[in-house]
Amino acid sequence: MGDTKKRTTSIMLTVLVIMGLALTYSCASKAISGNAPTATVASDFDTSPRNITSTVIKGSENTPNISVSKFLNNIWQTTGIYKMIHVETDAERAEAAAAAEAERAKEAIDPFAGRHAPGWQKLIMIALGFLIVYLGAAKNFEPLLLVPIGFGTIFVNIPGAGMGEGPTGMLYIIYHAGIGNEFFPMLIFMGIGAMTDFGPLIANPKTALLGGAAQLGVFFTMFGVALMNLIPGVDYTMLQACAISIIGGADGPTTIYVSGKLAPEMMAVVAVAAYSYMALVPMIQPPIMKLMTTKKERMIKMKQLRHVSKAEKILFPMMLLCLAILLLPPAAPLIGMLAFGNFVKEVGVIDRLSKTMQNELMNIVSILLSLGVGSQMTPEKIINMNSIGIIILGLLAFCVATFGGLLMAKIMNLFLKEKINPLIGSAGVSAVPMAARVSNKVGMEYDPSNFLLMHAMGPNVAGVIGTAIAAGVFIATYG
Repeated sequence: MGDTKKRTTSIMLTVLVIMGLALTYSCASKAISGNAPTATVASDFDTSPRNITSTVIKGSENTPNISVSKFLNNIWQTTGIYKMIHVETDAERAEAAAAAEAERAKEAIDPFAGRHAPGWQKLIMIALGFLIVYLGAAKNFEPLLLVPIGFGTIFVNIPGAGMGEGPTGMLYIIYHAGIGNEFFPMLIFMGIGAMTDFGPLIANPKTALLGGAAQLGVFFTMFGVALMNLIPGVDYTMLQACAISIIGGADGPTTIYVSGKLAPEMMAVVAVAAYSYMALVPMIQPPIMKLMTTKKERMIKMKQLRHVSKAEKILFPMMLLCLAILLLPPAAPLIGMLAFGNFVKEVGVIDRLSKTMQNELMNIVSILLSLGVGSQMTPEKIINMNSIGIIILGLLAFCVATFGGLLMAKIMNLFLKEKINPLIGSAGVSAVPMAARVSNKVGMEYDPSNFLLMHAMGPNVAGVIGTAIAAGVFIATYG
């Protein structure tokens, strides 16, 4: 009986730490960004002096200025608890309907309509498509994603082919059927849930702090976006800043989900940047890991994780879903599909569904999603200063996220009797399971008998949940 209570407490602690830490980071970030002055940015052709003391970013004039109290109030009003106890008035319903209609009208406007790139730029994009295919096929950089993205880029830029033109173009249909909305990202999260083992996280709940700390990359990049707006030719709104910042979570489906909700015009370059940096995890993270840790720290051996019962694994996704429903409904679609896929896997009575989610369905959706992302790689959307800025900011976000996880591990070791190897902190980014494998590989370079993979999976899966929560916070605040 005592063991059962202890395990239940462990599950609850894990879930609460993940939810609480991500919300704490979001509050701190918005507390600063809500009061800090941001830059007014001129258009690409405006050479007049910039006013860096204004509180409005160009293009964000209709975006509310979020103070600390306003942010907390927005979060409270989007919780399931508030919606369950609050009775909407006629005025509130009319206001919500008007806001929904305005959002539909906004989505109907194509910011790139009427722009036509010269033929030589299409040739550049086709060459870029071949380069992406080469990186995936020859260099093994996330080939399951980069190869179809590359081919999508090639197809959509073939002069006269019309594969990306509506209403009958194949790539046009794919994009509007599942990427311009939340359909494909939801299915991907369901498949991720079916392939994920939350056992290491349940067995060692404190590693959830590392997954939460890695979200520092997401929120820190908000400041980078504000600074980028001071560069001539770069022009981001607050909604675009949210879509760019989520790259720091190293989670492709979440990046697409947030971009689709807040800044659909930036989806192509944001998604490609996210997947590219996920593929480059083995190159980006090790130098940061070695810089942030000593040889003695890298050789720390951690005790074998305790056995996690089947009951705990079944209970965890249900508790996670319930907390998302009560505290952060905007994140509930992502977390809910993750929990659904994981529950189907762990319950053990519907193996056919679990195997389908993990294999056939996941493969089909990955192909369609990647082709759809590639279909947005047109010169009108890519060949501009904003896109170059996204590439730079994405790398910054990823590096800061890695730094945040490593730093939290070192801070935790100041208070823990049983030290943790700081290398597992880098696995707090959402690139599952690649980031965990990198932590294990770097650790084994210094001690071949030091296996960190299962320990690193704890912060790795916590990072997936943390990034989904960060996405929910952005959508709750500005969506």
